[in-house]
Amino acid sequence: MKDYMRERILEVAAYIIDTKATVRQAAKIFGVSKSTVHKDMTERLPEINPEKAKLVKDVLEYNKAERHIRGGKATKKKYLNL
Repeated sequence: MKDYMRERILEVAAYIIDTKATVRQAAKIFGVSKSTVHKDMTERLPEINPEKAKLVKDVLEYNKAERHIRGGKATKKKYLNL
């Protein structure tokens, strides 16, 4: 694995843990695709730092569980603004 990839993976992981960010938010901040962030966090990070990978996994699972609520809020906001 290249050094710049390892550095990016650790930076994205730290960002997700610190801010409880979604994959989409992290991708936007770091200028990479959602697919890249997801692959980095689920496949590459466990090889680099298993402890940090567990923390990231917890955040991602929480975000996944909450996404239907966020979607409902976004829809409500959309229709209130019409």
